[in-house]
Amino acid sequence: MKSFSLLSPTLLYLHLLFMITLNLMWFCPNKIRAVAAIGKQTDHLALLKFKESITSDPYNTLESWNSSIHFCKWHGITCSPMHERVTELSLKRYQLHGSLSPHVCNLTFLETLDIGDNNFFGEIPQELGQLLHLQHLILTNNSFVGEIPTNLTYCSNLKLLYLNGNHLNGKIPIEIGSLKKLQAISVGNNHLTEGIPSFIGNLSCLTRLNLGENNFSGKIPQEICFLKHLTILGVSENNLSGKIPSCLYNISSLISLTVTQNHLHGSFPPNMFHTLPNIQIFAFAANQFSGPIPTSIANASALQILDLGNNMNLVGQVPSLRNLQDLSFLSLEVNNLGNNSTMDLEFLKYLTNCSKLYVLSISYNNFGGHLPNSIGNLSTELPELYMGGNMISGKIPAELGRLVGLILLTMESNCFEGIIPTNFGKFQKMQVLSLRENKLSGGIPPFIGNLSQLYYLELNHNMFQGSIPPSIGNCQNLQSLDLSHNKLRGTIPVEVLNLFSLSILLNLSHNSLSGSLPREVGMLKNIEALDVSENHLSGDIPREIGECTSLEYIHLQRNSFNGTIPSSLTFLKGLRYLDLSRNQLSGSIPDGMQNISVLEYLNVSFNMLEGEVPTNGVFGNATQIDLIGNKKLCGGISHLHLPPCPIKGRKHAKQHKFRLIAVLVSVVSFILILSFIITIYMMRKRNQKRSFDSPTIDQLAKVSYQELHVGTDGFSNRNMIGSGSFGSVYKGNIVSEDNVVAVKVLNLQKKGAHKSFIVECNALKNIRHRNLVKVLTCCSSTNYKGQEFKALVFEYMKNGSLEQWLHPETLNANPPTTLNLGHRLNIIIDVASALHYLHRECEQLILHCDLKPSNVLLDDDMVAHVSDFGIARLVSTISGTSNKNTSTIGVKGTVGYAPPEYGMGSEVSTCGDMYSFGILMLEMLTGRRPTDELFEDGQNLHNFVTISFPDNLIKILDPHLLPRAEEGAIEDGNHEIHIPTIEDCFVSLLRIALLCSLESPKERMNIVDVTRELTTIQKVFLAGS
Repeated sequence: MKSFSLLSPTLLYLHLLFMITLNLMWFCPNKIRAVAAIGKQTDHLALLKFKESITSDPYNTLESWNSSIHFCKWHGITCSPMHERVTELSLKRYQLHGSLSPHVCNLTFLETLDIGDNNFFGEIPQELGQLLHLQHLILTNNSFVGEIPTNLTYCSNLKLLYLNGNHLNGKIPIEIGSLKKLQAISVGNNHLTEGIPSFIGNLSCLTRLNLGENNFSGKIPQEICFLKHLTILGVSENNLSGKIPSCLYNISSLISLTVTQNHLHGSFPPNMFHTLPNIQIFAFAANQFSGPIPTSIANASALQILDLGNNMNLVGQVPSLRNLQDLSFLSLEVNNLGNNSTMDLEFLKYLTNCSKLYVLSISYNNFGGHLPNSIGNLSTELPELYMGGNMISGKIPAELGRLVGLILLTMESNCFEGIIPTNFGKFQKMQVLSLRENKLSGGIPPFIGNLSQLYYLELNHNMFQGSIPPSIGNCQNLQSLDLSHNKLRGTIPVEVLNLFSLSILLNLSHNSLSGSLPREVGMLKNIEALDVSENHLSGDIPREIGECTSLEYIHLQRNSFNGTIPSSLTFLKGLRYLDLSRNQLSGSIPDGMQNISVLEYLNVSFNMLEGEVPTNGVFGNATQIDLIGNKKLCGGISHLHLPPCPIKGRKHAKQHKFRLIAVLVSVVSFILILSFIITIYMMRKRNQKRSFDSPTIDQLAKVSYQELHVGTDGFSNRNMIGSGSFGSVYKGNIVSEDNVVAVKVLNLQKKGAHKSFIVECNALKNIRHRNLVKVLTCCSSTNYKGQEFKALVFEYMKNGSLEQWLHPETLNANPPTTLNLGHRLNIIIDVASALHYLHRECEQLILHCDLKPSNVLLDDDMVAHVSDFGIARLVSTISGTSNKNTSTIGVKGTVGYAPPEYGMGSEVSTCGDMYSFGILMLEMLTGRRPTDELFEDGQNLHNFVTISFPDNLIKILDPHLLPRAEEGAIEDGNHEIHIPTIEDCFVSLLRIALLCSLESPKERMNIVDVTRELTTIQKVFLAGS
């Protein structure tokens, strides 16, 4: 028993070993297959989790990632042929948006993970450290945040680590130093801090190191010199300081060395380029390096980019660069190179061998002497040449004109003299030309107009004479033009002002230009700054300047402008700076100037302005305005120390005593001559009646009362189609006319109705125009009751009045459709044409005095006809004096449409009709009456539009226009307008309406200008349609 018990464990062990061996013999292949299947399933699930984390896939890149296809065939996936396990996940440049799923760590065979140039966000998962086979990790140009994962230290096979172009912070983890197989590290363009770690020197296989565009500080560590295979080193745009380790210049394998935009200093070793035989890119710009450029640079024959600009401390002559035949970029700008000697520019002749040169910059140094003629032997393909800010003198060599490939040429701030060479006209590709601040003379050559690609031209601060060549108007791409500080004379060419492309600057200041500022200045709709100061310009400041809606800076000071400050300046909602000082401007400061919220400075000093100074906006800060030299200004804030404006009530109180005396004297005089006045009045009344009545009526063909009574079915209510201030209008048929007519029957019981009839006859008897209602006949008789009866018979307008179309909901009208923009534009032009005829083409000037939508009738073809001349005025000019045939009707017009000056007793005028026309236009474009209940507490239709003009038109336009705006270009809420032509049309029409409805009669547009501009708008609209 004892021996058995001792042997039993041994026997048991042998038995188990036998069973295990037998089991492996039978079942091992199945087990391996099972493990492999589990691995594949893991990869499949990991990829699905990766897809789940993607929130946006604009190109449907992952559309194939579904169960119908084996995952090894999914887009961007590569598997090993033997194990069918994922070895590469590459999805770069697909604009994928989402986070990087930590489940990617389950792809345990993964060697390459490349999701660069997408929109991944969040932190880089620490789980990536489980990818033990990972060799290439490329996460460039995404939005990853947080720190670089320390667990990457477990990826011992990692060769490429590209994390540049993200938002990573913190420092480079010390664990990275253990990745001995790393060949390339790129962590540029992040927010990494602290110093460049010295353990970088332990990565002996490293060939590429990019640490640029971070916040690294301190010195470049000496240990980098241990990287004997380094070809690319980039540490640009950091906060590095100190000197470059001299041993760095001994790494002969270096191809690219960039350290720009740091705080590095020191001088260059004389023989440094002997030990950098392969260097192609040497960029040391924007630091504080000093001393001369090493002469050994002549041996750097492979050099392609040499950037030493913006160090400010490099001195001496530029050494020979004759062997640098592959040089494409040379920047020596902003240093102290040269000695203002004739030898300074000798190095340029050696650049004639550099056929690949595309940028040459020697700007802002101490180079002197003449520009050598050999400059013309540079490559004709050279596009950019910078030579400004030196002391180069003499004439500009004509040979420079050979460089026909130039796109940019800057020669500013030198001592060049003479004329611009004529062969500069060959620069057909030229976009930027700067010759400012030299001593150039002669005229500005007309061939400038041949440079059709030019968008930036600086000729200021020279001694150019003569006039501005109109040919500059051919430079249709010009965005900035500066001709200031010369000796130019003559007028401003309208061709220059027609350059719609000007968007940055037009500066013609400090010359001797004369004449007026052309109204074409309104064409500069995109310009930000306009300066014509210190010339001899005169005349009014054109109101069209208010059309330059992008203007921010206006300088008109020190000229001889007169007239008033145009109210249209208040349309410039982006205006920041306005100087109108030292002119001869009069009148008041437009009240609307205080509503320009961004206006920071206003100078109107030394003019002849008067009236009250506003108190809001820029006028609320005395340091932002200058009003000195205008003795008649008053009011404003207390800090301006202006006299108070006179109060009308107080003034009247002082005059009360004198008026009382005058009244007493007048009463006595009045009693004595009262009978005489009454006699004269009665005589004039009889004469007026005779002159107004019979002759005028007799000139019109008349119809009998009976015929009208029959034709209108006894003037029945069912035939009434409207009513006016002095009667009703009926639809009818009369024997003498073939067509349906409109019969206007006057209510003679209403005061003034009889004279309304006479005035309308006078107004219509001799006028004929397609847009004026045509009077067919009249009736002056008695009705069946023996009462006096007067009526006018007009053409019948089938489509009723404009008011019925604009406001069908309030008039119970039901037109077949609403008016689209095309209809409204045509009607506006029709009404303007009628006004042009009345104001400019009739033998006697006719003022309508009551223009409104109900007085605009539409015929079968939707042509507009102006009607109802019941309160019109006929004005004839005899011997230079204005003689007005006035009706005795109190001429007030209609509330809302009548101009404000009529309410204050002013004479009627064409300006009054223009005001009514402006309000009519505003009503047509906004769909709101001037008497809308919205307009309370001093608000009115004009101000309502001004507040939103021109940037928020959606808030004011008639909603019926928006869906029909030809898929137009204003956007807000659910409505939008896409085509710029339509938006321009709205802006132009509203601008005309606002200018016509200005409070000041003198500043309103006249009908000639309105008609011309409307015709232009119609052409543009039809072309765009």
